[in-house]
Amino acid sequence: MKNILTLNAISKVIDEIFDNSYNVSNDVENPVGIMLRSFKMHDYELNANTIAIARAGAGVNNIPCDKYAEQGVVVFNTPGANANAVKELVLASLLIASRNIINASDWVKTLKGQGDEIGKLVEKGKSNFAGCEIKGKKLGVIGLGAIGALVANSALDLGMDVYGYDPFLSVGAALRLSSKVKIVKELNDIAKNCDYVTIHIPYIADQNKGIINSGFIRKMKDGAVIINCARGELVDNPSIIKATESGKIAKYVVDFPAEELIGAKNVVCIPHLGASTEEAEDNCAIMAAKQLIDYIENGNIVNSVNYPTCSMPRTTDNRLVILHKNAHNMLAQITGTVGNEGINISNLTNQSKGDYAVTILDVDNEVSARSIVHISRVDGIIRVRVIK
Repeated sequence: MKNILTLNAISKVIDEIFDNSYNVSNDVENPVGIMLRSFKMHDYELNANTIAIARAGAGVNNIPCDKYAEQGVVVFNTPGANANAVKELVLASLLIASRNIINASDWVKTLKGQGDEIGKLVEKGKSNFAGCEIKGKKLGVIGLGAIGALVANSALDLGMDVYGYDPFLSVGAALRLSSKVKIVKELNDIAKNCDYVTIHIPYIADQNKGIINSGFIRKMKDGAVIINCARGELVDNPSIIKATESGKIAKYVVDFPAEELIGAKNVVCIPHLGASTEEAEDNCAIMAAKQLIDYIENGNIVNSVNYPTCSMPRTTDNRLVILHKNAHNMLAQITGTVGNEGINISNLTNQSKGDYAVTILDVDNEVSARSIVHISRVDGIIRVRVIK
């Protein structure tokens, strides 16, 4: 029985994914794999048996991915599984920011008890909440990955003029993007041209913390709108509060409430609802579970954030999965050591990303415990697994 520990409530749909060889629970011991959503793992002590962690969602800033890579623990996420849910919240945020819906709805509550006078009071007071239409306005999308591309394409369908910025735009993402999206090379082009700006990039503390700051805001049009359904840390809160109070920014809609933002003028805080739909939770759970199972049973890695994508169809009954440093001559050392152990290699694949690499070998012989020890002694090897 293979134990899978859940550190957050995960959609029950995974019961249909894991077969009866798995025990999935929030209180199992010695788990081979862990599934979670927002649980903070930076101070969490892993069991030595744990080989993989699957995040049911895209963001992994709650997981010490580099630390786990050093320990030979593969961390997966589920990019795109909740993309439609986030896209729909962004579209709602565009309308919330443009039509003053929140303030208007709150005002209507004050009319309770006015009876037959409500109709007259509504007609008299509604002008205080007049807004504008998004059709014909310019939307800047920062980050054109799975979510950003969906937002851009949907905004075009709503009649908006869409600008996109993504210095790391992949071929796959570009193919998903409408040709009508105007791609700009500089972030400042988004600030200068757009009436609305929406953010869809991962948060990396030492690279883009507060990327939307006073300098960026200063270049924006007066009365522009900023929408943040990516990560709160991407926007500098003191700068945005100053801008919304002065009217430089008409509205800031954010899916990540913070003490200083709650109740601030022209700031709409949403309680992290981006992926909070039944469909998104199911999609993320299914994707995370399948990736975890494929790695446990076959050693295949897809959508890892700390190791390269590396997979190969099974061609023999015995498979070696080796996680190692991406260093010179590693593959030759691995195959040489395996050969010296009298193990015949039938098929292999090797992939690297940054400091780390993965080698998968299908072999014709059973691999002894002694051979595993000898292979593990090769300098730069992090973890050796045998899958039968």
